[in-house]
Amino acid sequence: MGRRVTRWGVAVVAATLLLTGGGCATVDTPAEVPAPVALPEQVSGESTEPDGAVPEEASPTPSAVEAMGAAPKPSASASRSPSPSPTTRSPKPKRAKATAPRAVPKPPTETKVPPAPPKPAPTGCEPSYEGDQASRAQAKAALTEAAGRTYWPTSAPDIRIPSDLIMATAWQESGWQSNIVACDGGIGLMQVMPDTATWMNQRFGQSYDVRDYRDNAYLGGTYLAWLTKYIGDMYFDADYRLDADLCTSELNSCLLNAVIAAYNYGHGAVAREGQPLTIPNPSYVRNVRALLTECVCLGF
Repeated sequence: MGRRVTRWGVAVVAATLLLTGGGCATVDTPAEVPAPVALPEQVSGESTEPDGAVPEEASPTPSAVEAMGAAPKPSASASRSPSPSPTTRSPKPKRAKATAPRAVPKPPTETKVPPAPPKPAPTGCEPSYEGDQASRAQAKAALTEAAGRTYWPTSAPDIRIPSDLIMATAWQESGWQSNIVACDGGIGLMQVMPDTATWMNQRFGQSYDVRDYRDNAYLGGTYLAWLTKYIGDMYFDADYRLDADLCTSELNSCLLNAVIAAYNYGHGAVAREGQPLTIPNPSYVRNVRALLTECVCLGF
């Protein structure tokens, strides 16, 4: 996550795992954005609510869950009421057309940002492995849960991380090896750097363990969501759609490509104040874009 390297082609991805990571500094936690909700570890196969939020720990109060973006469980009286309340708001209409990136971006809304990525790992360095490897079914479940979350329930509730994006990114980063540690320090499924985990835990008020494969998936999803808002606010007028059909042949034409690029190369190389949107790692972006539809992982 956030390292300056070029990845192999799609055909090599499944056989040769290209391992990377992205470093971030420890910063103070702004209080504006509610935190994502943690998945209880003691419950196996727990279903996700329709809006993607999963209650933290056993059973927080409905008001606490709602404050973190989760849908409250229906009460007995609510289940007997067939018609919605007259004050129920209609869903926000979807924009049919793509939003072209601004030539001159708006100032960033996020002022606490990750630092520059670490230096590339030495050539020929072999990765190491720590702990037990999660099965493909376990990895898929964790990545699916991470994709289903609402990371910005207050200021940007329409931000969603597509499941194929987080699965393809994890395959590109680690080949879904949950216990792998890259030479540059990237850890696990999403190749999260320890400093990146520290920064995101503080930013979103969490305590995820980067070496736990489920928490690792949530950290990767959190970083993708943060990049979506950061770049979406600067260049796309808060149009946070990560749809491939909004992209043209120009790699800097859509938010999806920009988020993929920034996950690998760092936000500062993609989104710069006063500068046009930049894609500095086209090979990596093309690889992940291809994996969105061609990854063997989608069939696991």
